[in-house]
Amino acid sequence: MPENHIVNQGECLSSIAAQYGFRDYRTIYEDALNADFRRLRPDPNLIYPGDTVVIPDKQQRTESCSTEKKHRFVLNRSLRKLRLRMLDSEGNAIANAAYMLTCDGVDISGQTDGNGVLLHTIPADTAEAVLNLHDRVWQLQVASLNPMENTGDDGVSGCQARLRNLGYDPGPIDGIAGPRTEAAVRAFQRDYSLTVDGICGPQTRGKLKEVYGT
Repeated sequence: MPENHIVNQGECLSSIAAQYGFRDYRTIYEDALNADFRRLRPDPNLIYPGDTVVIPDKQQRTESCSTEKKHRFVLNRSLRKLRLRMLDSEGNAIANAAYMLTCDGVDISGQTDGNGVLLHTIPADTAEAVLNLHDRVWQLQVASLNPMENTGDDGVSGCQARLRNLGYDPGPIDGIAGPRTEAAVRAFQRDYSLTVDGICGPQTRGKLKEVYGT
């Protein structure tokens, strides 16, 4: 029987799907029971704590096997993509740079592409990773980016996280538009020739999404 799942901070549809035994998050997201959820969250990569996702019943699968023989079945682990674009303090892509990504205790070496992008397949339930690039270390909170629309905090935590990841200092990602967050918004507005009022309104949010990429 279908059941409701209340989203927690740091969860994504891939990790939720894996928790309930689904390999592909689209099995849940595209189910007719989640029509309202899709309208609320048209981007499946941006969901918000407190959202309700309906978990459909799993379909049974049968396999025909001969008796009195051993049979091997392989269950593939649920995976998802981690995509990062690395920029320097001037906003330029850190292109063709060697890095080390540590995920679930496994070190993955690579090189950013010409646009400063790195892309890796990681387990669906990964919550944290560590990136070492140019002798700097980033502690990554995977799947913790919140949307800026239709949220209980009026999009403040989503605004804060994007500002922080772009090199501004909004203070804690707590959904509270305090003095440090307002100062960070003003700095962003100045850098992109927006009205400087410290308020992350529609124009500022639009530019923030454009610069950040989502």
